[in-house]
Amino acid sequence: MAIELNPEQREAALASLTKYFQAHMEEPIGNIAAGGLLDFFLKEIGPSVYNKAVADAQERLQARVMELDLEVYEEEFPYWPKAKAGRKRR
Repeated sequence: MAIELNPEQREAALASLTKYFQAHMEEPIGNIAAGGLLDFFLKEIGPSVYNKAVADAQERLQARVMELDLEVYEEEFPYWPKAKAGRKRR
């Protein structure tokens, strides 16, 4: 599954990359180079991040499903009150 950004996200990512290079690198990066670097990150590193996010979500969902019986348990046959121990019927 290819990871793609919508145009607004891509523009924001490119602006962030450009700003990072201005702040931390000796030479600035142009739009074409920033676009190539972003594409590389999305293709090379993106799947690892995506897979980790899916695994984390799956782990949380499995934990929630295992607690489902505790969360939504309903007492069965609650209409008649339980007889107290030792009480005799006439």
